[in-house]
Amino acid sequence: MQTKTQTIDETATSRYVQAGGVRIHYNDVGTGDPVIMLHGSGPGATSWSNFKQNVGAFSERFRALLVDMPQFGKSEKVVIEGGRLTFVSRVLRDLMDQLGLERAQFVGNSMGGQAAIKLAIDFPERINKLVVIGSTPVSQSIFSPMPLEGIKLISGYYKGSGPSIDKMRTLVQTLLYDSSFMTEETLQERFEASIDPEIVQLMSGPPPGREDLGDQLHRVACPSLLVWGLDDRFGALDIGLLMLRRFQNAQMHIFSKCGHWAQVEHAEEFNRVVLDFLSH
Repeated sequence: MQTKTQTIDETATSRYVQAGGVRIHYNDVGTGDPVIMLHGSGPGATSWSNFKQNVGAFSERFRALLVDMPQFGKSEKVVIEGGRLTFVSRVLRDLMDQLGLERAQFVGNSMGGQAAIKLAIDFPERINKLVVIGSTPVSQSIFSPMPLEGIKLISGYYKGSGPSIDKMRTLVQTLLYDSSFMTEETLQERFEASIDPEIVQLMSGPPPGREDLGDQLHRVACPSLLVWGLDDRFGALDIGLLMLRRFQNAQMHIFSKCGHWAQVEHAEEFNRVVLDFLSH
């Protein structure tokens, strides 16, 4: 039987907190044990845009906290010196302190998953369970030349002629196996977010340092679920298999006919699989 989920308003659930010296925006939906949900690094990305098809189902069992990482969404557009993952993991730890959360479960898409992995390495006492979707915390792949096609599109988005709706359309189509999941509303929403003057100025400077966590993956001790799309053009499948091997307690779920957004293209099954993992 299909579960009916509630319609949730983004504006009504919008909150802010000062964490790690950064003004962080998040959406707070539901009650119960906290699940912190983190978006990927593509231009215009927010946790609401990444997980709006999932938040209804999640909030029926958990307190879902959809966090915009520093430099994204409504969070502060700060300059990050040093490695992004180290910086964001510290901000997440402080965010939990500010919200009175001793421990939480994490669901992270792409870069959001990498930040959650770094948190599990540096502050293992703060994380109960971890779900990562197409995250690539290492810089080498056997299956695919690096950087992958999608990562090249992200890197080139603000270069040359600068942001454009055509560039955004190509990027979003690459995120998906089935481009029919790309709505004009999502496309326009992400494009408008990507041309915010603050973010355009920020992207004209040097990017945060890239961190390869390959030699630290064995320190991830919490129960972990690796979610992958077989046709992901942003995250090479063998990196997921590498994490499956090196994490201390991991399992993997692979969706066929699926790109980088398993939570969008297979929303109903994604919700079922992930909620079952987090609940038991």
